[in-house]
Amino acid sequence: MAEALIPKHGGYRKLKTFQLAQLVYDLTVRFCNRHIPRSSRTHDQMVQAARSGVQNIAEGSQASGTSKKSELKLTNVARASLEELRLDYEDFLRQRGLMLLAPDHPALRRFRARRCSTPAEVEQWVAEELRQARTDAGQTQTDTDKYRHGGRSVPVGAGPCRLSAAALEANAALSLLNLCCLLLDRQLAAQAAAFEREGGFTERLFRVRSARREKDTR
Repeated sequence: MAEALIPKHGGYRKLKTFQLAQLVYDLTVRFCNRHIPRSSRTHDQMVQAARSGVQNIAEGSQASGTSKKSELKLTNVARASLEELRLDYEDFLRQRGLMLLAPDHPALRRFRARRCSTPAEVEQWVAEELRQARTDAGQTQTDTDKYRHGGRSVPVGAGPCRLSAAALEANAALSLLNLCCLLLDRQLAAQAAAFEREGGFTERLFRVRSARREKDTR
């Protein structure tokens, strides 16, 4: 089969990295509106970093038809934007004395097992973790219900194991970001290997023209 000058491209909505980045973007908008003043530069920077991750994955996929170089560059911009966002979430936790959960923490294991695909599913996990933490501590669940209906951050527990809705939301976003960044690293490596092996549009144009000339001279 003859090589196409412009191969199939786009299809970014099927990429796991796009789906994860889009979920992180939606979560970040909600997180910033709840827990960071709108007047703060951090609010806008986090939202824009999350948006940049989504947009550049999509733009890179769409550009791949005519420029593998652009695809690589834009995917790398997405990766860098999400790394910036990951640091912002970590800073939020550290500066407020909130827990950065280890990957093997029971709450995060339960979160990963749920395979959340919508903000509502993430919020349901947060509500259940708040309820469980309060039950374990022998406290009431009134504030858990408040969170589920749009309330603000609610402290849970005490001492070094203290959690809150904000801490759980940030840790959920970080868990998703960690996976998305890992997959983007693999995506970049695959794109670089394909570019090295096949070249870009110029090389493809040469091959297509050469094949056409050879066919015409037969």
